[in-house]
Amino acid sequence: MKLTITLLALFIFSSGYILNESFAEVSENQVFLLEGSGFAVTEEQIKFSEIDFGLSSQDQRGSTINFVIEDGFITLDEEEFIISELEGKFLREGRYIRINGDIESSSGFDTTISFFGRLVAESKDAAVYGFTGRITTTDDTYKIIYTTKLSSLSKIDVTPTIEESQELSIRILKGASSQGVSDSYVGLTTSGSIRLGYFSDDRISIEPGTTITIINDDNVSHSILSGKENYGDRHDPFDPDGRISTGDIAPGKSVNITFDEAGFYRLYDPDYPWMKIVAYVFPNSDNLILRQGQNLGN
Repeated sequence: MKLTITLLALFIFSSGYILNESFAEVSENQVFLLEGSGFAVTEEQIKFSEIDFGLSSQDQRGSTINFVIEDGFITLDEEEFIISELEGKFLREGRYIRINGDIESSSGFDTTISFFGRLVAESKDAAVYGFTGRITTTDDTYKIIYTTKLSSLSKIDVTPTIEESQELSIRILKGASSQGVSDSYVGLTTSGSIRLGYFSDDRISIEPGTTITIINDDNVSHSILSGKENYGDRHDPFDPDGRISTGDIAPGKSVNITFDEAGFYRLYDPDYPWMKIVAYVFPNSDNLILRQGQNLGN
């Protein structure tokens, strides 16, 4: 009997039902990434599944905040599903997340998802959620179990001028090509906080028409492409999509990238694939760091 009670308590705790007093605070007009992986299960098979969403919070009613999933995908083994029509809610100021709607397979077939996430743990700038729910295809209904991370994108303040469009600078940090072997890969974000990384900002939220200047402070040349990330594939981590290609950026030189089209961009260096930038390009998108937002009661 004692063993049964102990196992039940461990199950409840690991499922996120027991939470501390802290929770991920979110507010209106924020931009987030929800990314993670897990398994999709039927009576006949178990498939590896990944989730990668870019979402923006909308209006708040009481303790519930609606959000729209702007871009992203879900995978079932090798099959990829793209966003068709998805919406969701942050419940109880971020303790829970509900996602419902349709995704579309590469063959064009509609698929329905219904997910429910519970906050499990958090840091000052991100939160971990455990998700359960269902993916219903034309052939099967899968039960899903995910572990995901919800993180905000760095807020970028841009100053437009009469002669120029909106501009900002992102620096390739010295030592980035060594994947952290050099002490100089410790950098500062635009807000002035210290972080470990390979760019001065590697997650940004901007509006269409914004121009980014990539400045190479490293001692080797770099190039930046956009593409899809192949999670878990060490030999071929990205597939370029042709939207962004800077060519060679020599040490001390810079190049401009203008994001004319709205969308969700993953930028990477093909020679140093650990160097990545996520750019979330949508109109009127303002975002704040988790737990530093303009929340009710703050």
